[in-house]
Amino acid sequence: MTTETAVPEPTPEQAALFARVRRMMLIAGLTTALAICAVLIAVGYRLFKSEGRAAEVASEVTATLPRGAKIVATGVAGDRLVITLDVGGVTEIRTFDVHTLKPAGKLKFANEP
Repeated sequence: MTTETAVPEPTPEQAALFARVRRMMLIAGLTTALAICAVLIAVGYRLFKSEGRAAEVASEVTATLPRGAKIVATGVAGDRLVITLDVGGVTEIRTFDVHTLKPAGKLKFANEP
């Protein structure tokens, strides 16, 4: 004696509802997969770009100052490193690019005669 449960055939309304639910689940699954791919691509891009910067910043840089110069202050403004110097009573500001540490500019302050 075998006991099988009989599964009745769905009515046309039920079949249409099942098809609609399957379609909605497929759309939701594809949307989720697309969102996960976008996040993974963004994270991979950021990691790839940051590895290149780490190699640039890791280099050793020596900046020479004028004889008798004293560093008064340092700071960061955006992507610039700002160093304020006192060179024999004259104030001078030098800026460097934060990522490459290359000089970006120099500003001297002098008194009017």
